[in-house]
Amino acid sequence: MNKDFFTQESFETRVSCPLCHSELVMNWQRDNIPYFGDIMYISANCKCSFRFADTMILTSKEPIRYELIVESPEDLDARVIRSSSGTIRIPEMGINIEPGTVSDSYITNIEGVLQRVRGVLEMAGRMVQDEDEKFSRSQELLRMLDEVIEGKRTITVIIEDPMGNSAIISKKAREYKLSKEEAEKLHTGMVVFDVDKSELEMDFSDNVKPLGGN
Repeated sequence: MNKDFFTQESFETRVSCPLCHSELVMNWQRDNIPYFGDIMYISANCKCSFRFADTMILTSKEPIRYELIVESPEDLDARVIRSSSGTIRIPEMGINIEPGTVSDSYITNIEGVLQRVRGVLEMAGRMVQDEDEKFSRSQELLRMLDEVIEGKRTITVIIEDPMGNSAIISKKAREYKLSKEEAEKLHTGMVVFDVDKSELEMDFSDNVKPLGGN
């Protein structure tokens, strides 16, 4: 795709629908929002019922990792900026939330992240009610979340972003630059524009592993 497209306020492109393979019109709308900078809203609707909406961040920074040890109720107030290319990990709980087709950008705090995790765990628990081991694990993780919020358990919240657009804002947060090899192992979300390759890469994955599954 021509890089000049990304300087326009709005335009359309045509691709093949991933479900029915017919021609699909994608609408692109440029905007600017605080912290994230220049962004592009992307949407598409196919006659076969496939629908897609995403926000692509046009700015790119150094690949980054933030780590915060959450050990008190005060840590729950730490600001979290998560872009659509950000991966969230809580290693003590085996939680990995990687960007995919339903990823979105948001600004919240650590407690907000934990509430999002709670929603995933509750949904996963309902889906595995007939599988004793997995259901028991989901309930155990929910109890762990309650203990974290009550300040009775310590966890580490990690955000990794190959495009450098995510962050944890706290004096306690540790910041590390990711190597090229580490960054390349991370998911980036639905649509990535690689300036070096001058092409679009499509990623239809949505990988949430709250129960330690494969």
